[in-house]
Amino acid sequence: MTTSRLTRLTELRRALPLTAAGLFLLALTVPVWRITFDAPQYVETLVVELYARPRIGGDFQEVHALNKYVGFYYPDPVYVDPNYDVHENAIDVPEWVLGPVAFVGMAVVSVVVSLLPRGKIERGVTALFAGTVVVFGTMAAIIQYRLYQAGHSLDPDAPLNGVSGFTPPLLGSYEVANISGNAWFGPGGYMLVLAVVLLAVAFRLRDSTATITDLPALVRDGSRRLRDRVRRSGGGDDRTDRDGESGRGADGRPPLETDGGTAPARDGSSSTDRRNRKHSTDGEPP
Repeated sequence: MTTSRLTRLTELRRALPLTAAGLFLLALTVPVWRITFDAPQYVETLVVELYARPRIGGDFQEVHALNKYVGFYYPDPVYVDPNYDVHENAIDVPEWVLGPVAFVGMAVVSVVVSLLPRGKIERGVTALFAGTVVVFGTMAAIIQYRLYQAGHSLDPDAPLNGVSGFTPPLLGSYEVANISGNAWFGPGGYMLVLAVVLLAVAFRLRDSTATITDLPALVRDGSRRLRDRVRRSGGGDDRTDRDGESGRGADGRPPLETDGGTAPARDGSSSTDRRNRKHSTDGEPP
């Protein structure tokens, strides 16, 4: 019985959610989000790394010194003390403490789904993939809203109080005053993307009992199908072009209809005209 259960865990629809569970947990230990800053005051690029829990790494002290000029402060997680000083005018972000809860919860659900019996795992993988997309999509939307809120709640007593409100993107570049920033995935963010991709593949294979040993064959088969599809698509266009050209002459015009399917002479006369002229010359009736 134990051997049978272990064998079932080699099914891709079970092994991939298990792998995703490990990635969810690993993402808690490394930065999920990474922001780089360039400013005339600093020769080297500054880096700030944010975790799924209330913690900031990298050059966050130097960046805090830059942000205070425009009145932009790190958020206050409210319920826990972060590893940085919270300004009194910082916005409250109490949901930040729920990051570990979401990651651990998704890991636990992924493990549970991978252990479901046949007949239930198909629905379980579907719900897991859909739920993961909803959870992380909601988290991204909340973070983007908090960035908007922070960028439009600048401290009016800041040294550069003429700076207009702005919205730092979750992913992408932006500029405020003489500071240029670029936000992108940290190591943990890439782990989350990979986990979602693995769950998408598990969803695609939810009705299949293919195992890990079948993976090379599946990859080869998928590559072959992709090549065939590309080849058919390209071949269809070529055939269309050839068919369009075959119905036209050298000058691009369609051929004239002739009796018996014989092409017209260069002088424009048909084969019937040529036969009539030949009979008249020989003295025979046409």
